[in-house]
Amino acid sequence: MKIVVAHNFYQQAGGEDQVFADETALLESHGHTVARHTVHNDEVANLGRLTLAGRTIWNRQSHRELFDLVQRERADVVHFHNTFPLLSPSVYSAARSAGAAVVQTLHNYRLICPTAILYRNEKVCEDCMNRKVPWPAVVHRCYRGSFGASMVTVAMLSVHHSRGTFANDVDAYIALTEFAKAKFVQGGMPADKITVKPNFVGPDPGVGEGRGNFCLFVGRLTEAKGIDVLLKAWKLLPDPIELKIAGDGELAPHVRDAAASNPRIHFVGRLPSDQINDLMGKATALIFPSVWYEGLPKTILEAYARGTPVIASRLGSMIELVRDGITGAHFTANDPADLAATVARLLAGGTLPTMRTAVREYYLSKYTAEANYRMLMDVYERLTG
Repeated sequence: MKIVVAHNFYQQAGGEDQVFADETALLESHGHTVARHTVHNDEVANLGRLTLAGRTIWNRQSHRELFDLVQRERADVVHFHNTFPLLSPSVYSAARSAGAAVVQTLHNYRLICPTAILYRNEKVCEDCMNRKVPWPAVVHRCYRGSFGASMVTVAMLSVHHSRGTFANDVDAYIALTEFAKAKFVQGGMPADKITVKPNFVGPDPGVGEGRGNFCLFVGRLTEAKGIDVLLKAWKLLPDPIELKIAGDGELAPHVRDAAASNPRIHFVGRLPSDQINDLMGKATALIFPSVWYEGLPKTILEAYARGTPVIASRLGSMIELVRDGITGAHFTANDPADLAATVARLLAGGTLPTMRTAVREYYLSKYTAEANYRMLMDVYERLTG
């Protein structure tokens, strides 16, 4: 099968960028011809505001380039990961006009929320769902605190929902969890076009021993990731349980200060993937205290691959991803006291060895590269007949 995989890279590399790389490599490893079409948000700095606004809504250059690529490659499928802002939704019609089936992975909630995360003012927000014009995002300057940038994002969504781009120019959507699919359907997306397929971790890193005697956080150091909740919880823990925090972001100074004042907290900063993998295998548990719905955090899957249980907020997709009492535990979202109590209870319960076995088995049953390949091909083959 001939496949074009398209992606708009972010300025700060994240999970979507990695999934793009992982899936294209997976397809090539199975003998498919894959052409990559990418742009990078570093280009934004070279564009004027009006030019950027126009390209966000309908990028004629991207439309032309994608159309030419699909015809040149005689592609059967074009699979999009991120199109915002430089590719723009114009690329969907380009792919279809050139004769390819169109697939879009819904890594975030952009198509029903201008900020893409359904989160505002330290709480979940669904004010823009089911609105033809999601004007609350402009009123609250939701996109990067900017009235202008919020207006452009709202205009992009309004134009393409009105035009029928998302309903008609995309043949299939891939949601990462059942929770996400339900949210998109609630937001007006066509249920019959959405298939649930998770991300994966491959190659298999192998099970870890979990004997490091520390808990681990890995991710961006932002408010939405629950960093404040995590740091407050570690002040409340009665036992000397160590916490290692790996990552970077706007709250890095806050984490650094917390580590300086609490000897049980160790801030290790942003680390390469091999070192993260090593920490995952040694950790007693991964702590995932996000206060927004999340998509499908690859961090959780990486923990599962190493046999490491996950303690996560009882919120959104995390309720589905973490099987309470089997692959980890839930705590009340945004509640440091309940997080502290949950960590203490899990570590004192004596169930971790058994849980590590269940975690590893769960990974092998659902999140390996081979399992993912079969699910991905089911989507492609259904569209190409």
